[in-house]
Amino acid sequence: MSNKKQFEDLLMLAVKNKASDLHLGVGKKPILRIDSKLKDTKEGVLNKQDILGMIESVLSKEKYDKFIKERDIDFSYFLDKTGRFRCNAYFQSGEPACAIRFIPQTILSLEDLNLPPILSMFCEAHQGLVLITGPSSHGKSTTLAALINEINQSRKEHIITIEDPIEYIFKDKLSVIDQREVLEDTVSFNRALRSTFRQDPNVIMVGEMRDTETISTVITAAETGHLVFATLHTNSAAQTIHRIVDSFEGSQQKQIMAQLSSSLLGIVSQRLVPRISGGVIPVCEIIFNNPAISNLIRENKIHEIISIIETSMDKGMISLNKSLAQLVKDEEITKEMALKYSLDPDNLNILIR
Repeated sequence: MSNKKQFEDLLMLAVKNKASDLHLGVGKKPILRIDSKLKDTKEGVLNKQDILGMIESVLSKEKYDKFIKERDIDFSYFLDKTGRFRCNAYFQSGEPACAIRFIPQTILSLEDLNLPPILSMFCEAHQGLVLITGPSSHGKSTTLAALINEINQSRKEHIITIEDPIEYIFKDKLSVIDQREVLEDTVSFNRALRSTFRQDPNVIMVGEMRDTETISTVITAAETGHLVFATLHTNSAAQTIHRIVDSFEGSQQKQIMAQLSSSLLGIVSQRLVPRISGGVIPVCEIIFNNPAISNLIRENKIHEIISIIETSMDKGMISLNKSLAQLVKDEEITKEMALKYSLDPDNLNILIR
């Protein structure tokens, strides 16, 4: 069997088992993540030659050489009639490994994803910054795709996405969408972002804000008449703002807080929580920027944002604990699972008594 065939057979195994992820490592059988839990397969144990051979078979020579030199690489792989896969090949303890995420061909709507309908408000905006945050592997890219596709179906806009790698493939509907992949279509997130100012976009989607330069350019884009969507690996709205501000040197932080206070539209911090009936369900903390939150950001009183969320439920804001508590009351998730995902279990216990 060729290395490429071996790789594709393992991808098909993941799809048939409805796995979100596939993990390949030396001296191990392939492992699947199904409903957030890792599960062994009945496949044979992989060796170093298996994994290096599979990676080499699906990468160009240039990318494979880069992987060997830099010891990790992101790439995507399309399997005909099945979908795309986001892959990260890397070395651990001197041995090659690969983590693979399945990206379905169909882009689901906010309703299909069980996300709060109020998120559609972000799709109606024409300027500002929307941040989708949460831990790795908790559906940020899927939520972003749903938001972008809603704009695509409802407005005539020029949308530019910057991704590493490209995940969901959008088809032009009312909007015109250009998708740029880092290292394929541009050398970096920041270079691509700076170039968008000359490409007449209305909406910009940034797959991940990885460095200070990119964060700065994203905020500038949101200030200059663009609607910008981006992701960040943080656990809450307040932590997201702290992370952005702390990315800059002390002398720059006051300016960034001022820019963020005026350009931010909102933050969605989400988790995918195993549900009682099987599968997972998203739980979200949502804030919309308003004069009170804007003032807290500008004055660096970010820790007080949670109190604004708690008193603004009538405006669509909701805390993570309130979302978890509601899912427990609706018998979607167990109390034990809610407590596991809460950032403040004591408060959650009070809410679900």
